[in-house]
Amino acid sequence: MRFFAENTVNRGKTGDIMAILLFLLWIIWNGKVNAEILLFGVALTALVLLFTVKVLGYSLESERRFWRNLPLFLRYAVVLVREIFQASWEVSKMAYGPGGMPDPVIVEFHSGLPSDFQNALLANSITLTPGTFTLIQEGDRFVVHCLRREYVEDIEESAFVELLRKVKL
Repeated sequence: MRFFAENTVNRGKTGDIMAILLFLLWIIWNGKVNAEILLFGVALTALVLLFTVKVLGYSLESERRFWRNLPLFLRYAVVLVREIFQASWEVSKMAYGPGGMPDPVIVEFHSGLPSDFQNALLANSITLTPGTFTLIQEGDRFVVHCLRREYVEDIEESAFVELLRKVKL
């Protein structure tokens, strides 16, 4: 059983850098320096540092991973918003246009994504996209309901899956 972040690397170095940054931030926000502010700063810096390392699992490696993957997540967000608008348009046409009968289908597929984070993000993205709903997500196994069969075509190789495969966790 794991309660705290056991995978933090180089805890001493992480703590030193983070403590200095937190303490400097405290001094800057206070705008003046006296003994009381310095003592409170040291105590609060220690508490915040302890919380971020022990509870939130902060480490230098997680910070590097975040910055390395940020461009991919920004691209992912753009693709998600575009897909939501496109799917909204298609569902609107189906609902209000002639011959707009749904042809619902439930499909099962495996994403092939290695982490729970990637699979959960994919499941939520599918559910956010109008016309599709994730019924079950267990590991990389998905069961998805779609209003039309064409909404599910090549779902294993969708833009979502391709971008998530590039993320290095």
